[in-house]
Amino acid sequence: MAYSSTFYLVLILSLTCNLFVYGCYTSIISFGDSLADTGNMKLLSIKSTGVAPRFAFPPYGETYFHKPTGRCSNGRLIIDFIAESLGMPLIPPFEAVSTTFDVTGLGQGVNYAVAGATALDPSFHEARGVYVKTNASLGVQLGWFKQSLSSICHSHLDIKRLLRHSLILLGEIGGNDYNHALESGKSIDEVETYVPFVVKAIISALNELIDLGAKTLVIPGNLPIGCSATYLTIFYGSNEVQYDNATGCITQLNNFAKYHNELLKTELNNIREIHPEVNIVYADYYNAAMQAFLSPQNYGFTNGALKACCGGEGPFNYNSSIACSDPLATSCAEPDAYFNWDGLHLTEAAYRFVFKSLFEGPYTTPQFRSLCPTSRFLFVGGLSSSI
Repeated sequence: MAYSSTFYLVLILSLTCNLFVYGCYTSIISFGDSLADTGNMKLLSIKSTGVAPRFAFPPYGETYFHKPTGRCSNGRLIIDFIAESLGMPLIPPFEAVSTTFDVTGLGQGVNYAVAGATALDPSFHEARGVYVKTNASLGVQLGWFKQSLSSICHSHLDIKRLLRHSLILLGEIGGNDYNHALESGKSIDEVETYVPFVVKAIISALNELIDLGAKTLVIPGNLPIGCSATYLTIFYGSNEVQYDNATGCITQLNNFAKYHNELLKTELNNIREIHPEVNIVYADYYNAAMQAFLSPQNYGFTNGALKACCGGEGPFNYNSSIACSDPLATSCAEPDAYFNWDGLHLTEAAYRFVFKSLFEGPYTTPQFRSLCPTSRFLFVGGLSSSI
């Protein structure tokens, strides 16, 4: 008997509407872009055009899954390490629940993140002459989620019960609002004017989730984009930018990321005052990652943090015309020794490092482990942590 994707999604999430609470969270619900997408864009692309995106081909996925999964890395992402650390299965992408995953035991969350997604709707960017390929903005993802809720939960009480015991990952999101514009030739100064709008969109989604009943939400800041092999290549040889002597990263772009993060943190503090009963966790992706950019050798990234493992040659092994998975691209033999995977995204080793700094270390505010003292942090990728 054939079942629709709606049937499977209802089955998966309805388990959580009435699931007995074991530990701190019964499910993980994720929104975001390629830093969190576990397969949505791959399936959406195939469904809409019949053509899979470049990250649906080797060597993507080679390290852990031994095949491409739709993740923009050689292996697991931060969301995968979070799920493993909490003793949960990997969280399935929204688009895959009807075909890719066995529903047995998967009443523990759904991932709505889509590679290329923006915080702002495409109309914002189109009005500024920037074309956005992915019509899966944060508002669209939130709409998918609310539609799911209306299908599976019979009352507002059921919805609140589900969300009260769920860990909500709201991002990373917003990076593509800046990436699309900068890659289209917009100046850093012009794109900086987008930041208040992007942060407003994130805060709007946060407020909607709180109104629905969410009690624990993790909101990441931006990574140090000035250290990205993509931007280091785009601005290579330009007299328009300055570099940080300690890292080799582009100072203006990192200051841009810090501006976004500071504005986001200010708004999160305001929400905390209004909703003291809600756990609003800021995840400091910037400073967690910056440890590796300052001292890559100290953290096992013996091939440095700036050069991409997989790409099209050049000083940072990145070429916009020869993307990772292109037949002309080169891929390193030891991706765990690299921080950067394909120019814009990170290796599994880098994501593991950032995860541990955030969820087992000091780079979340408040510290994540203080919210769930009964959680048992398991062995993750060969690295163990105490309870």
